[in-house]
Order: sequence, then structure tokens, then C-alpha cells
Amino acid sequence: MGLRDNVKAKLGPAKGKVSDLAQRHEGKIHHGLDKAAQAVDKRTKGKYSDRIQSGTGRAKGAMDRLTHHGDTAPGTGGTAAPGAGGTTTPPGTGRTAPPRDAGGAPHPEAPPPTS
Repeated sequence: MGLRDNVKAKLGPAKGKVSDLAQRHEGKIHHGLDKAAQAVDKRTKGKYSDRIQSGTGRAKGAMDRLTHHGDTAPGTGGTAAPGAGGTTTPPGTGRTAPPRDAGGAPHPEAPPPTS
């Protein structure tokens, strides 16, 4: 058994506890994320508003995946919800699309799609 397997075995029960706590306090966590985003936006005088919104959306998406780790949307086959960040494979293309922000728009730092 390798180091990775040992770490996974020891962290497995903790993930369930964290998920349970996050599920119980999901509203408070989302509120805290919004409040922190507003504070940072105010301190930076709106200079980084787009990035702050994107980061907040990604954090909320990660929270949603953590709290609903066993749930999958019908017809998705267990994949993350659209706009949850990361990359997706467009149907029928066999290639990976660029990362998208929480609103579904291409991420500003993503490389342009290749043809």
C-alpha cells in the first residue's frame, strides 16, 4: 500500500464529516462567501470585481459539489453541473472545451479554443 492509499484511507472518514457539516451550514457558508467578496471588492475599489465574482462562483460550486457529493443531476452520468468550473467535453466533438466561469462564459485566462 503506497503513501497515496494511506492518505486516502485516513482522510475518507473526514471527508464525510466535512460534507455533513457543510451540508448543515450551507446557507451560512454561502452568506460568508458573499460577505467576504463584497469586503474585498470594496477594499480594491472594484478593480477586480470580475475576478472576485468568478472566484466566489467557483467557491460556491465547490461547496455544492462537496455538500451534494452523492447526488447527480438526471442524465449527467455523475458529472458536475454546467458552469461549475473545470473543463467539459462538448457533445460529439471528442475534445475538451476551455474552462468556463460560474456564468458559463469562457474563463478570461483560458487559452483560445483550438479547431
